[in-house]
Amino acid sequence: MDFWGTVLVLFRRWYVVLPTFTLAVAAAAGIYSTIPTTYASSAVLILTTPTTGGSLPSNPRVPNGLTNPMLNFDRGLSISASILIAVMGSPDTATELGAVEGGDTAFKVTNGSSNIESLATGPYVFIEGESGTPEGAKDIVTRVIARTKAELVNRQEAVKAPKATYISAYEAVPPTVPLAQRGRKLRAVAAAVGVGVVASLFMAFTVESFVTNRRLRREAAARKAAETSASANHSQKASELNGRLPVGGPVVRP
Repeated sequence: MDFWGTVLVLFRRWYVVLPTFTLAVAAAAGIYSTIPTTYASSAVLILTTPTTGGSLPSNPRVPNGLTNPMLNFDRGLSISASILIAVMGSPDTATELGAVEGGDTAFKVTNGSSNIESLATGPYVFIEGESGTPEGAKDIVTRVIARTKAELVNRQEAVKAPKATYISAYEAVPPTVPLAQRGRKLRAVAAAVGVGVVASLFMAFTVESFVTNRRLRREAAARKAAETSASANHSQKASELNGRLPVGGPVVRP
């Protein structure tokens, strides 16, 4: 069936399409109201080296020259960032920070890329927090930042790095103002409306098929009845004609 044929069926069976689609819209409204609105906040950390570099001078009398940490990025900072991302992404860390599975608070620590396998892409740590309230979203981001900085210090202490060479985490983007996230609600509504459209088409063509089949059966029954009536009339007329004819052969007179 072509497009205009489908439109014609929908218009002809509007009394089925309209209630079905109305129920779908009502279900979408109910879904939209039941899914809670969440709020998201984010922050970006940049790992930097000290102004004197990542090593101590071999001769204390000749100290290292001072450098701009923002101009002193190397591969080591990218590796350190990837270590922090892996540590902060563990389930134990999430539980300790209160982001339990199934709760309304969650966070994500990435390098800004959707490719999980390429962690060491730069000295950047992207933090995203989500919660049921604006305050909760900003609070989880603040706590993740504090924990990331603490983990950075702990990892350097574990390898016994000189404190003068410690890497620091600079908040390039502080926790942002939480914004309402309605994408999940809108996707659920779109899915419900899509199901409603499909259901409306299904009901319209089901009723169309039922009505068409019933009409064809009635027409077939009417034709059969007409044929039966015509056959009966023909038999009756033949009987009447046979009744008027004389019985036996012709009479012969002498």
